[in-house]
Amino acid sequence: MPKVFTWRGYRFHFFSNEGNPLEPCHIHVQKDKNRAKYWLEPFISLEYNYGFTFKELSKFHKIIEENSETIKTKWNEHFNN
Repeated sequence: MPKVFTWRGYRFHFFSNEGNPLEPCHIHVQKDKNRAKYWLEPFISLEYNYGFTFKELSKFHKIIEENSETIKTKWNEHFNN
């Protein structure tokens, strides 16, 4: 599970096996037992949430938006080798 970055103890990552066929670009957020998944395209949207508060989810959206190019670059480097 390649880590893209951490922020305040939250891990932003994706999984090496993202389905067959490969799912579109997205990012998982995890801290302790809480987790969420965001699609990056066609726009940033929440796929699921298990345990995070609305305030945390809103902050994640902003952090993902600010780091979307880094996330996409890491995704492409990993899956398009």
